[in-house]
Amino acid sequence: MTDAATVFEGAKAWPFEQARELLKRIERLEATGRPKDAPVVFETGYGPSGLPHIGTFGEVVRTTMVRRAFEALTDGRYRTRLICVSDDMDGMRKVPDGLPQREMLAEYLQKPLTSVPDPFGTHESYGAHMNARLMRFLDGFGFDYEFKSATDLYRSGAYDAMLVRAAERYDEIMAVMLPTLGAERQETYSPFLPVSPKSGRVLYVPMKEVNAASGEVTFEDEDGSDVTLSVTGGRVKLQWKPDFGMRWAALGVDFEMFGKDHQANAPVYSKICRVLGAEPPHQYVYELFLDQKGEKISKSKGNGITVEEWLAYAPAESLALYQFQKPRTAKRLYFDVIPKAVDEYLAFLAAYPGQTVDQQVENPVWHIHDGAPPAETSPISFALLLNLVSAANADSPDVLWGFISKYAPDASPSTSPLLDRLVGYALAYFRDVVKPAKVFRAPDGKERAALDDLATRLAGARGVNDPEAVQSIVFAVGTEHGFEPLRDWFKAIYEVVLGQSQGPRFGGFAALYGLPETAALIRAALARTS
Repeated sequence: MTDAATVFEGAKAWPFEQARELLKRIERLEATGRPKDAPVVFETGYGPSGLPHIGTFGEVVRTTMVRRAFEALTDGRYRTRLICVSDDMDGMRKVPDGLPQREMLAEYLQKPLTSVPDPFGTHESYGAHMNARLMRFLDGFGFDYEFKSATDLYRSGAYDAMLVRAAERYDEIMAVMLPTLGAERQETYSPFLPVSPKSGRVLYVPMKEVNAASGEVTFEDEDGSDVTLSVTGGRVKLQWKPDFGMRWAALGVDFEMFGKDHQANAPVYSKICRVLGAEPPHQYVYELFLDQKGEKISKSKGNGITVEEWLAYAPAESLALYQFQKPRTAKRLYFDVIPKAVDEYLAFLAAYPGQTVDQQVENPVWHIHDGAPPAETSPISFALLLNLVSAANADSPDVLWGFISKYAPDASPSTSPLLDRLVGYALAYFRDVVKPAKVFRAPDGKERAALDDLATRLAGARGVNDPEAVQSIVFAVGTEHGFEPLRDWFKAIYEVVLGQSQGPRFGGFAALYGLPETAALIRAALARTS
């Protein structure tokens, strides 16, 4: 056993914990006949009625993290696949908000999404349009995945064997499903949803007969006539809970994660999978994101951050870090978390080269970058850049780089591309998020005297540019003017001078901005509020 293998076996990071559980499952199945050369299948599902969103990203990036941990743990002994399935054969229950040609779309309610015309006019169907957007979305992050359309899986015959088995084991499936339903729903429930050969709609109707021998179902169509259809070839699909379990069985899924909203139904999915003769995958349940008020994020409410919004203000790696951290803890997802996520990413990236191998596999950047984080980091934090934008009233990268080049003379847009990207993000974040919320307050007498003293000492500190030395000056002023605790002093600095309640270490900011410039900034704030 190599040293690396030993490290991976003992790694505490949650992707390795899941990878070890998955390996136990694979080895257990191999002991009962699973081919040793069978690929290990990771799967995620996608509802294409709307655009891919932050949950879509989170599910794929987290699954990828487990996949890479599994590959490292097993030293490449197994082939792995990540399958992304689009449930595009579902009937369109309502016209999603914000779409063009809504009246036209309303004529196609209950038809499979791949049978609904594309209101944008770019693809053969609405489902195909949304699938293309999903693939562009995933490709933009460089994910390694295989796309599968549920419509294609049903119509191509990929699901046929399991659908025939579902007809053979109809009573067993009903025995699983009926206890989960209310009395009224039990009277009409069927796991099979036939597609009407006359209207093309997905029908929620009871079955008059399920013929296990022929693999056919009989039902009453919308016009009142009895129709008999084979369950194969895309003529029939399954209700979503049986479909979940059937998909696991048909695709040989070994690992799937899903949100807490699926947790109550997970035992149903697993029972259906077993009824169909397969072992359910290892499952991982993650917590859902909350908004700033602690309420569940909803696409319809628009009370969260979209992927596009996050990426307008921060690199994708910071979003991946936010997804990596404590996936089983409910976290608030709103604009204020972005700067912290960026700086935490930079800190983890900077720490990585000096860590031991066992520390590195616990470092989130190992998982974000598939075990090979880039060497480049940033000499300046994102929070400092934001304060620099505010202090300098900067509206272009050139202004910021004028200050940065004095603080870090070896850095330039060409030699420090990550820092250059952060400069652009800081300008955008300050303009759209920070500036509209800025509120400056007037200092009280004690604060005014201390700030005036600080400005005088900074202006007279010739040749001092070390952040720690500047921080010592700031500490000394606060102590001598009787601030207890000292955090009240720093809070006063930020609220009076920068119009915010907190920020990075002020010594670092002053060293970056320049001591004479910082002294002038303080005096301007005092003059503004005199």
